[in-house]
Amino acid sequence: MLVVHAAWTDGRLCLWAEDTAPGDAPPARRTRPAPHPYAAPAALLRAALGEHAAKAEEAERVVLLPGSAKGPLPSPESGLTSAARAPKITPYLVPVLLLGAPGALALLSGLDDRDGADTPEWGPGGSLRYLAAVAETARDLVRRGRVLPQLVTEHGEHAARWVPVVTGPDAAAFRELAAAMPPVCRAVGEETGSARVLREALSGLADAAVRRALPDRLLAGPRPGPRSALPDRWLAALTGEDPALPGAKPADAERLGTALRDWLAAAHELDGPARVCFRLTEPPPEEEQAGEGEPSWRVEFALQSTEDPSLYVPAADIWAGEHVPGLPRRPDEALLAGLGRAVRLCPELYGALRTARPSAMDVDTAWAFQFLRHSAPLLQAAGYGVQLPAWAGRKALGLKLTTRTRKTGPGAVAGQGFGLGQLVDFRVDLAIGEHTISEEELEELARLKIPLVRVRGQWVELDDRQLKAALEVVSRRRSGEMTVGEVINEVVEGGDELLPLLDVDADGPLGDLLSGEADRRLTPVPTPATFQGTLRPYQERGLSWLSFLSSLGLGGILADDMGLGKTAQTLSLLLDERNGQASGEVAPTLLVCPMSLVSNWQKEAARFAPGLRVYVHHGGQRKREDELGEAVASADLVITTYGTALRDLEALRGFAWGRVVCDEAQAIKNSAARQAQAVRALRARTRLALTGTPVENHLAELWAIMEFCNPGLLGPAKRFRERYQEPIEARRDEDAARALKRATGPFVLRRLKTDKTIISDLPEKLEMKVWCTLTPEQASLYQAVVNDMMSKIDGSEGIERHGNVLATMTRLKQVCNHPAHLLKDGSRLAGRSGKLARLEELAEEIVEEGDKALVFTQYAEFGAMLQPYLSAHLDRPVLWLHGGLPKKRRDELVERFQNDDEPMLFLLSLKAAGTGLNLTAANHVIHVDRWWNPAVEDQATDRAFRIGQTRNVQVRKFICVGTLEERIDEMIERKKALAESVVGTGEDWITALSTEQLRELFRLGPEAVS
Repeated sequence: MLVVHAAWTDGRLCLWAEDTAPGDAPPARRTRPAPHPYAAPAALLRAALGEHAAKAEEAERVVLLPGSAKGPLPSPESGLTSAARAPKITPYLVPVLLLGAPGALALLSGLDDRDGADTPEWGPGGSLRYLAAVAETARDLVRRGRVLPQLVTEHGEHAARWVPVVTGPDAAAFRELAAAMPPVCRAVGEETGSARVLREALSGLADAAVRRALPDRLLAGPRPGPRSALPDRWLAALTGEDPALPGAKPADAERLGTALRDWLAAAHELDGPARVCFRLTEPPPEEEQAGEGEPSWRVEFALQSTEDPSLYVPAADIWAGEHVPGLPRRPDEALLAGLGRAVRLCPELYGALRTARPSAMDVDTAWAFQFLRHSAPLLQAAGYGVQLPAWAGRKALGLKLTTRTRKTGPGAVAGQGFGLGQLVDFRVDLAIGEHTISEEELEELARLKIPLVRVRGQWVELDDRQLKAALEVVSRRRSGEMTVGEVINEVVEGGDELLPLLDVDADGPLGDLLSGEADRRLTPVPTPATFQGTLRPYQERGLSWLSFLSSLGLGGILADDMGLGKTAQTLSLLLDERNGQASGEVAPTLLVCPMSLVSNWQKEAARFAPGLRVYVHHGGQRKREDELGEAVASADLVITTYGTALRDLEALRGFAWGRVVCDEAQAIKNSAARQAQAVRALRARTRLALTGTPVENHLAELWAIMEFCNPGLLGPAKRFRERYQEPIEARRDEDAARALKRATGPFVLRRLKTDKTIISDLPEKLEMKVWCTLTPEQASLYQAVVNDMMSKIDGSEGIERHGNVLATMTRLKQVCNHPAHLLKDGSRLAGRSGKLARLEELAEEIVEEGDKALVFTQYAEFGAMLQPYLSAHLDRPVLWLHGGLPKKRRDELVERFQNDDEPMLFLLSLKAAGTGLNLTAANHVIHVDRWWNPAVEDQATDRAFRIGQTRNVQVRKFICVGTLEERIDEMIERKKALAESVVGTGEDWITALSTEQLRELFRLGPEAVS
């Protein structure tokens, strides 16, 4: 597989690929710089990228990467490891593809649209994903009009370009984006600052986005020739592919350029401590009740802090001379200057400036409508504050769809199964807010042609286009009949763009499905008689929901929290449908899961559903051809892995499965990955996804999983991205979020185990921090590492600095664990570590009380040191599970710990055992060293805190006081709400801190030593 990396250099996107399965390295060439031994040829990269790379230029570039004497270090995305202890930044010669801004924008915008057919398998590295986020930022700036045309100089020639205007909140977002830039993005040739690279990339991509949005000329008429006036040529060059203006006279270019630069500078004038704010207020109710004359609207002026928007000072207070901290020293001058600039965008404000001390202006309804529709968006885009009534911006008119299930006659429910083809009676009504209005009322509103009206006590915005569309919908299809499938499609699509579907009132099974709480409203399905156990009430509701979706031929996502029994609910569904089919065969279910869970499914099926015939299709001895057909025909449940499903796709797609189930369905969150394509290609009547994390990083993952469950239901990926993903992720669009929840809600069942209304008898999880001190030896080593590494960090830049910071953190964490962990000298363990002493005390207490404990460490080498030591110290066996064990041995260790009285201590590598294991025999969890990712730690803790646990689970997290462990723990606590996004990517976020911040982070406090 290829991992594709990217950088931005010299106005172009530079791409190269790392081959994660390169075989033997090519013979070294004695050149400086040396060729990258595992870089894929440019031709192979071009084949992988397909049409996106059709116009790319092949070249070679020098890339600065961390490496050692043996060669470059593998990237984190490759999944490969390296034994290099002190990597250094080294230049390597790499075959690359170069794409100009238009091609780069197309590639970065279409990362999730790859079909992968007959092309080398590849995945984007972090740098390519980052630049895709930059491209999305550029498109968002263009959508909001945050660009201005400029005359620039490129390679000695003049050119017409669009430049992004990054002010106010966009400036803060720019700084955050620059700080998050992976070093690889600026590692081509000479290393460059992240802010400069981001500015160049954002400018190039924004210019390309404008040209894609405006392919035609801005003005009609004859195209200006080379002798035409420069402004005419410049205006024509702002669209199309060629921005060049050859032969421009220096004097003409200076005049035009100066005017355009002044325009750009004016756009940045609002980047101060305060901005002018406009507040539109509607007429008071008593004025409307009086009915005298036209209602009076009011626009109030104020100053608002750009740092703290809640600091809002009306103009009347400013003229009264009140001083407010946080505003400019002369707020009156700032207010007048801001209002003067605002007149350029909203000339109607000029009347207010005729007074010496403007504070507000009274306007009529027509003026208020023009302000709402035209002036307010322009002022907001320019950086002014605008406060509008709560109803402003909402689409006033909507539809209410009422459906009723037929009781008698053709298509009635009685005596039939209820499916997508079921006919229901429907009626469409027009709605304004919560009120339904008649067609006659709507026609009267259209006749009056008043843009702002008060309907039943509520102000609404109307325009001719909305009114015509509303009348057309009602006159075209007011009532009649449609199928259940058509109703669901109406919900997902949301109706006409002008008339979003506000409400669906349905009865019967369809109403249960669309209610948003289908698991509670559906007819209960009891625990099957052949199920060996008892389903909890919420699990029976889950079974009812799964059974109902299956009866409709629809797929779903069972997204219950980890440990709530998704396996048991799925097995009970299989038993229920077989118990209900006394006569006739039920097609087998194919379950696809990670390899680590195959044994778990086998054991759970044998435990809960011994009557199910299970066949495991995995391993070198798996059946093929006719034998496979016989095995499938005689099975109720076929279990396979994602890798096997991909390899045996042709064989597996030849069967007509009753259902395909994807466990840990986040494995198919990348819709372009080959294993995701493979499971989507399998034929099945219904599909089911099991995952506790339906969205890990972005909404495209939800689309990918839903596309597996109900192909085509959410439309093409491009439409989903435009309609839901971009508005929600880029603009936090609440309307889009509500629409997406309404569209996906019927097909996603999500319950949390912390919700006591779901499960009230799960024991408590008691989390506590265990503070440890360092021994004098540890403190001495800690200070020595800080002194040695801070000088290296201070004298390095870019990728080299990044590597030095990570190396420092690793060494300091090893010191906090034990001196022997850092020194790797095989020396004795006893009496040299505060953490180890505390672990010994806890282990003794746990054993004496007859309890069991899980002890997690992120370092396999430290676990290998602890296991024999703890076993000898306790005089009891201590189990040790790590990634180097074969699956059979892992299963034996889990079985022994769960079922035997001893051992009572289970030492585990966090990477190898953080997910997929059921270890409820333990009621203590100890994190010896922290991963600094709350989500990862919680997943590990959930090996014990899950269904089947009968005792309170005590979770202890070891922290050395006065060290970086304590200070990073404080950072996590301060950013608890953002911990997953800020810290969840690993430790890279720390490398962006300044040298002084790092010095404070690594500082050894006096309280650290015992």
